Amino acid sequence: MKTQAATTTGIDPRALVSPKALLGEGVSIGPFAVIGPDVVVGDRTSVGAHAVIEGPTRIGADNEIFPFASLGAAPQDKKYKGEPTELIIGDRNQIREFTTLNRGTVQGKGRTAVGSDCLIMAYAHIAHDCVIGDKVVLANAATMGGHVHIGNWAQLGGLAAVHQFCHIGEHAFVGGGSILSRDVPPYVMVAGNPALPKTVNAEGLKRRGFTAEQIRNIRNAYRILYRSGLLLADARARLLELAGAQPELSPFVQFIDDSQRSLVR
Repeated sequence: MKTQAATTTGIDPRALVSPKALLGEGVSIGPFAVIGPDVVVGDRTSVGAHAVIEGPTRIGADNEIFPFASLGAAPQDKKYKGEPTELIIGDRNQIREFTTLNRGTVQGKGRTAVGSDCLIMAYAHIAHDCVIGDKVVLANAATMGGHVHIGNWAQLGGLAAVHQFCHIGEHAFVGGGSILSRDVPPYVMVAGNPALPKTVNAEGLKRRGFTAEQIRNIRNAYRILYRSGLLLADARARLLELAGAQPELSPFVQFIDDSQRSLVR
């Protein structure tokens, strides 16, 4: 890593970069961008015009941060008293215009974390203490409250809103404009206000290499959970029994065990 004065970076002379920031090889900083102290920007990451990155923030390699994005600002939490919490971002993410990604709080784990290979579209908001997995897509103006967890490959449609502390499982899909106040199991598509389960995200699973047999098994698990009339404990027991021979169902069982806000039902 190099300092902001390194010749290997492309810093527009109109940008404001703190001497206490640390920039990697091949970083580019656009005009009027502001990079504060205690910010680390990984190799080959580009920061667009007028973007603001406040620290403590750690950004990985090969990210594209578009104009007017706000990364690492203080959390929107009245309990926050200036503690040195942080924002951690992985590699190869696209973070589009006017997105807001806030640092964590000490009441959480002290950090907000975003994985790698995510697409965070314009005006999306990731609140304090959220944990976003890899290859997640947040469409325009998707909004998370604090402490939300989103699993790998999950997708949120435009204008979807997620209540604080909700968990969304891997490969799940939240329809545009949905209002989500409960947890969404892996593989499940939900939509509406309030968001309700609709079906399995079969098309997404096909694109990610799930076999036809695995998708059939997941569809059957969905029917057990949502269409059988079983109590949740009984449905979980049945899914656990099936997961021994169908390992793709194990995330269903684990998610039920970990859920704190209850499942969308």
